[in-house]
Amino acid sequence: MCGIVGFRGASAVDGVMQGLRHLEYRGYDSAGIAFVTSGKSKRKDAELEVIKTVGEIKKLECAIEGMDFSSVSTAIGHTRWATHGAPSTINAHPHTDCKNAVALVHNGIIENYLKLKEALAAEGHTFKSETDTEIAAHLIEKHYEDCRDPLEALRKSIEEIRGSYAFVFLHKSHPDKIFFARNQNPLILGVGKEANVVASDVPAVLEYTRSVIYLEDGDFGWISGKAFEIYGSSGKTVERKISKVAWSIEDAQKSGYPHYTLKEIFETPKAITETLLSRLSLSLPYSRLDVPDNLLRETKAIRIVACGTSYHAGLVGKYLIESLAGIPVYVEVASEYRYSPVDDDSLLVFVTQSGETADTLVSAKLAKQKGRKSIAITNVVGSSITRECRHSLLTHAGPEKGVAATKTYTSQIVLLSVLALRLGELKKRVDPVRARHVVGQMRTLPQVVQKILDDTGAIEKAAKQIAKSDHVFFIGRGIGYPAALEGALKLKELSYVAAEGYAAGELKHGPFALLCKDSPVVAVVCKGPSYDKMLGSLGEVRARGSKIYAVADEDDEEIGMHADFVIRTPKTDSLLSAVSAGVALQLLSYYAARERGCPIDKPRNLAKSVTVE
Repeated sequence: MCGIVGFRGASAVDGVMQGLRHLEYRGYDSAGIAFVTSGKSKRKDAELEVIKTVGEIKKLECAIEGMDFSSVSTAIGHTRWATHGAPSTINAHPHTDCKNAVALVHNGIIENYLKLKEALAAEGHTFKSETDTEIAAHLIEKHYEDCRDPLEALRKSIEEIRGSYAFVFLHKSHPDKIFFARNQNPLILGVGKEANVVASDVPAVLEYTRSVIYLEDGDFGWISGKAFEIYGSSGKTVERKISKVAWSIEDAQKSGYPHYTLKEIFETPKAITETLLSRLSLSLPYSRLDVPDNLLRETKAIRIVACGTSYHAGLVGKYLIESLAGIPVYVEVASEYRYSPVDDDSLLVFVTQSGETADTLVSAKLAKQKGRKSIAITNVVGSSITRECRHSLLTHAGPEKGVAATKTYTSQIVLLSVLALRLGELKKRVDPVRARHVVGQMRTLPQVVQKILDDTGAIEKAAKQIAKSDHVFFIGRGIGYPAALEGALKLKELSYVAAEGYAAGELKHGPFALLCKDSPVVAVVCKGPSYDKMLGSLGEVRARGSKIYAVADEDDEEIGMHADFVIRTPKTDSLLSAVSAGVALQLLSYYAARERGCPIDKPRNLAKSVTVE
């Protein structure tokens, strides 16, 4: 979602602007900055200045170009993705109070903002914007009048606020500090030697430090240039662990690629290697995870809870676990499951790339309250989901700045495959010969993906044709079905083509009505028990005049007779074919979007992390 940066130290404005640039991938429609300038004389107070623009950060850069920031050591900034109020300069953050003493930025939603606004208006406060955020600035103003302490004013304000928030604000009468609070929205502290930073995500602080504190719900406090203080929900000071970020700012750059999305697809082999590292062995036991064996051994059913691309990874996980472990797996959309959670003894597996996905996080919190057994699968160490689940498994995919998930999706599938194998071993459903074979196939996945990346000619050729279409169908059977769903989602996200994914056997139950010569079909063809049925489905599609683009194994000799165009992928075990098919479909969507001239890294209306419900 929106990006937040607060910087206390020399060259604060430069620090904020650099941080905002590193958070552009989160999606936004406007940007703004606020800073405190020291008085020009001992008799003149510090001044609070706020500058806001609509559109890309470049416009904000132009708005501040030529200004003298040499005396500025306290600044906050924000990139906004509209929730309350349309994108406009007035609705952009930071927001100020009546006296222009407080400047505040916010991620989240204040659920009771109308009630608070009415009460504040009755007390004489006037409002400029349509946002819920502005109410928080006025609440702080109100309570500051009583205590003359910004931190105490913040504490009293968040007691009145109902909803989710990551607040960061500065007060012109206290220019040496930046104040913050967090509840259900990510917020971190970057702890440096000469500067401290508060931000919504790690890339914003990596220019200055790799030492990071992941704040917890209910935390609030302040940072200065060389110190900080954190208070818990009880109001007492607390100590939070300082974590070292494993990756550098260079890892989060484009490195010569035209788009982050393409760079991250090409980083998939490394992401798979890192995810598998220390989790596989060529001798018994063939798999290992940082989860108690007894927990997995006693598991009789699993519910995977996720959203979007992670949901599709969960569907792949269902096929993997049911095939290797022989236990039922139910895959739930988090935004639905949270309102009707099933109370049974199933193991809950929450899958979220960021670890901050709002609906998945709420579902995990409900499970924790009920004492349910749970595992988090995420890419971000220290993220909120890791604190809500008893056990966590990290994908180690590294930073992903393209809005559309690529290498993180593939890494989720790979980690779910290890989980499936471990369950199968513990439940004695996978014999040693089969287990050793699966491990061998997993270990070759980086090479399998690299072969696809080394020769993208056929994929680019197919993408040029698909880019001309307004509507595309993706179909698959077995493990190819969730791969088809994810392929359709990628094409929608990146190229704005209306794409739909279906189980191939379901076409005759309605979707056939839409098939014609102008609606190409992308078929994920996996070897396995449903292979012959899949070829039959392709025959039915061809009879309706649709052109077929198949993604199939390189040794599939029959597919050429059933498809108009074939994208070949290296042969692997059919259980792992969603990995190679997934990468091929990511490239197909990328090249189609490039052909159509779309903003690939930042698709319209989308954000990297959905941190509001």
